[in-house]
Amino acid sequence: MKRQLLEFTPKGIYCEPADVYLDPWKPVDKALITHGHADHSRWGHKKYITHHTNIPIIKHRLGDILASGKKWGETFTINNVKFSFHPAGHILGSSQIRVEHKGQVWVFTGDYKLEDDGVATPYENVKCHSFITECTFGLPAFLWRPQKEVISDINSWWAENKANGLTSILFGYSLGKAQRLLKHLDPDIGKIYTHGAVENMTAVLRNMIDFPKTELITRDTKKVDLAGNIVLAPPSAQGSTWIRKMVPYVNATASGWMAFRGARRRRAIDKGFVLSDHCDWPGLLKAIKETGAEKVICTHGYTAIFSRYLRDLGYDASTESTQFEGETGEISSDTDIENKSENTSVKANGKGEQT
Repeated sequence: MKRQLLEFTPKGIYCEPADVYLDPWKPVDKALITHGHADHSRWGHKKYITHHTNIPIIKHRLGDILASGKKWGETFTINNVKFSFHPAGHILGSSQIRVEHKGQVWVFTGDYKLEDDGVATPYENVKCHSFITECTFGLPAFLWRPQKEVISDINSWWAENKANGLTSILFGYSLGKAQRLLKHLDPDIGKIYTHGAVENMTAVLRNMIDFPKTELITRDTKKVDLAGNIVLAPPSAQGSTWIRKMVPYVNATASGWMAFRGARRRRAIDKGFVLSDHCDWPGLLKAIKETGAEKVICTHGYTAIFSRYLRDLGYDASTESTQFEGETGEISSDTDIENKSENTSVKANGKGEQT
C-alpha cells in the first residue's frame, strides 16, 4: 500500500519524508503552524514555522519560543519536500499549508472561511490532490448571511441600547472574533471598551490593522462611564464578577452557533448574532470543489455526516480523529490569554439540502 504524504499519528499530522508535524497537539521537534488558536498552536515544540504575521500572536500566547516566519506562497524545502503557506481567511495570520512531494500535493487547511472579513488575508484556493478540511459547521442548517448585514444589525442593536441608557456587552473570542467585531463597530455611536484579554491581544495586532480606539476597563471604570457604550469581552467573562459593574446591561454573542435555536437561551444571552470565522455548508462544498481534490479528509466538526455526504457526491472522503476543536476550541485561547451529535442524516441531492 502506498504511504500517504501526510499521516495522522498520536502526536499530530505527520509528514514522514520531511520529519515535520502540522499543528501537532503533543511536543515535537519541528512544527508547522496554521494559526494562533490554542488547539492549533500549542506550547512545547522545539521549533515553530508559520506565516510571519502569526509569529507575534503565538509568541504573545506561548512566550519565548523559537519561531521563524514565511511569506504567503513562499516555497521552502525540508528533506526534498516542498512546503508553502497560503491564506486561510480564518483569523489574522491564519494559513493553509501546501505540501508537495514526488507528484503528490496535499493541502491542510487548519481552520478557514471564504468570506473576506476585512481583517484576515482573504482565503486563497489552492489546487491539490488531497485536501484536509475542518467541518465545524458541516450541516445544511448552517448558512451565513453576508458580514455587512450582520455588522449592521450589531451597530443598530448598540445604538438602540444606547438610546435606552444601557451598556452593550458583546462576547467574542479574544483572538480573531474580537478584532473582527472591533474593526467594524461604528465609533460614532459611542465608546468601545474592552476586557483585558481582548485589549492585550488587540494591542499585539494594532501595527498590522487599523482598529478603532478602545478603552480598557479597569477597577477605576465606573458604571456611568459604560452607560450607552459597548464592551468587547471573551465568552469566559460571562457570569464573572468582572461583569457586575456594568449593570444595567444587555449582552450578545457573535458566533456561528447562534444559528441553532436554543443556543442563545442555553448561554443566557439576550441577543445572538450569527457570525463565524469558519465556513458554512455551501462554503465548505465550494472550497472543496475548487481545489480539484479527489481525496478529502475531515478532521473536526460534523465529520461523519459531512464525509458521508461527500462520498455521495463521488469524493474519496474519510474522517480522522484530531484534537482540533473548531469554534468551541477558541475558548481555550481566551483562557491562555487571560492567564498568560451527529444524529442528523444528510443525503446528497446535488443541492446540498437536508433530506
